[in-house]
Amino acid sequence: MDRPDAADANTQIGACIKAARTAEKMTLSALAEKCGLTESFLSKLERGVASASIANLLQICAALNIEIGSLFDGLGVAPARTRVSIHRRSDDFAFIPSTGYSWKRVGGGSPKDEMEVFHLVLPETDRMEAYVSHPGQEHCFVISGEVLFEVGEESFHLSTGDSIFIDSQQPHRARSAGGADAQILMTVAAADISRVEFDWWRPSSAALQERPHSSSNGRTS
Repeated sequence: MDRPDAADANTQIGACIKAARTAEKMTLSALAEKCGLTESFLSKLERGVASASIANLLQICAALNIEIGSLFDGLGVAPARTRVSIHRRSDDFAFIPSTGYSWKRVGGGSPKDEMEVFHLVLPETDRMEAYVSHPGQEHCFVISGEVLFEVGEESFHLSTGDSIFIDSQQPHRARSAGGADAQILMTVAAADISRVEFDWWRPSSAALQERPHSSSNGRTS
């Protein structure tokens, strides 16, 4: 199977969002208000001419009451829980660009799955500036390169083969710390799906504040 490029992925994601919004008889304005994004951005997203971050998609899916996996697999009937799922380079989506990183989903997405797995590329430049937070837990494994992973007021320098596991309600972000792009495998699990509100991965207010960096073993200042 030919590998879809990022434009093809954006087109499918946009079409799925529009179909879900239309099924809910929701206007773009109403969706924008509900998920905290602009109407202009949502319009571009539905037309496939804008890229979305994982944060954006989690907000939109929560507002539309759909699973993020449906944006990749279409809005047909999906299994309640994934039994076996294989992702190969030859038939997976291309990496989708977003501010501070590019990404693709490589696991999870069915309604009763308890986790989602993403492959992220953190560029040497155009680094992630905003902090994000969401219910549940998160594990990130560094596939290649070096990563500065910031959690609250602490900073952790991770090298290839290192990993970090956090309570993801804490404001956090990850950025390349070496002289090249870095890659991480990120697993996100919700603590209690029934309690998740529409602020999944919405930038934390801490992003607008200067944070003191602590310095101790395993941390950088």
